[in-house]
Amino acid sequence: MKYLATALLAATFGLQAAEQPKNIIMVVGDGMGPAVTTGYRYFADNPDTPEIEDTVFDRHLVGMASTYPAHVSGLVTDSAAGATALSAGVKSYNGAIAVDVDKKPLPTVLQWAKEKGMKTGVAVTSQINHATPASYAVHNDSRKNYDAIADSMFDHKINGQFVLDVMLGGGWDYFIRDDRNIVDEFKQAGYHYISDVNQLSNTPADKPLLGLFADTGMDWALDMPNQPRLKAMTETAVKHLENDKGFFLLVEGSQVDWAEHGNDIASAMAEMHDLALTLEWLEQYVEQHPDTLVVVTADHSTGGLTIGANGKYEWKPAPLKSLKASPINIARLAVKSKTPSSVVAEQTGLRLTSKEKKAINKTEKDEKAMFKAITKLLDKRSNTGWTSSGHTAVDVQVFAMGKWKQQFAGHIDNTDIPKTLFQMLGKPQ
Repeated sequence: MKYLATALLAATFGLQAAEQPKNIIMVVGDGMGPAVTTGYRYFADNPDTPEIEDTVFDRHLVGMASTYPAHVSGLVTDSAAGATALSAGVKSYNGAIAVDVDKKPLPTVLQWAKEKGMKTGVAVTSQINHATPASYAVHNDSRKNYDAIADSMFDHKINGQFVLDVMLGGGWDYFIRDDRNIVDEFKQAGYHYISDVNQLSNTPADKPLLGLFADTGMDWALDMPNQPRLKAMTETAVKHLENDKGFFLLVEGSQVDWAEHGNDIASAMAEMHDLALTLEWLEQYVEQHPDTLVVVTADHSTGGLTIGANGKYEWKPAPLKSLKASPINIARLAVKSKTPSSVVAEQTGLRLTSKEKKAINKTEKDEKAMFKAITKLLDKRSNTGWTSSGHTAVDVQVFAMGKWKQQFAGHIDNTDIPKTLFQMLGKPQ
């Protein structure tokens, strides 16, 4: 009976998959391992109710995925190899941008969508030529070749067209250079250009769009409290991409990873909230547009986050909710003050003990040292632990929205996601 039920279920999903989604939105929470999605549930919980409320992540969980790269790089992937696996369905070496272990270009799902005449775009909080968006749009043997990757976003064409119709994120340093102004080149090619997130709501939907909002990555979510930046970029991207032939959009919550690299739990929760607001908007969009598929996953886990550390059976997210700025920006303010502890108390919303004040005031007047002191303070108050400042090999969760979501159910490999998307988009095997 169990075998028959499984067979019938597979047949049903096969029939659903035969109908191609018109629109595909791929969402990557960079560094978003299971611990950070669990932590976000507790962070977002309403303390005035007895139950722990579900989050948008809980509502759409369908499975888990392994993340290991090509054998040459061992078992722990970087973002480039992880994104190459998610974009092209092939394991490659750490640092690879949509190339295989022999450094040969690999076709990606976004590029295949463009081949089919769909519109394509990226909306990310990193620079748009960072590892994940780059691995969907272009090819390079090293993620570090930022200028060359930016050049490729203009120079590489598919059927005579630019690969990306919409590009939103950071990147002035790489697109406006002394040797080349790629922004001007895109403008001359007919792209509408904006440089302020407040301009997102006022862009002509009938023109391709380039929006760059920072030198490299965008400001932290904690430093933009009134602007859910990823949600705003996603809404604008969808507005520009909607058309009769459909679209493929990559969305990345890039700085979940960056926060975890810095063992910064407050910024990690704020970045997760920014991503959650985006997914809640996509949840509504799929309800209104049932021909749309949304797949959400992570490229890897970062930081070895522990929500409950030091042998204590507790985790306290409340101290993470009252920050007026990101810990790094609080550190920048604190080192300029004669009494750093007063700045830290005011900016974090915490009432510091005399011992904590003394420790802060004795910290070296250096931004990195002060940042570490602040994050350690927040870790102690919340009882958060970390095992690494790098990536880990933990499996990551897979979430999906839309009538095709069960195609991604169960335990899969990260390469299975693009393989399924290629199949849905009619790519010959």
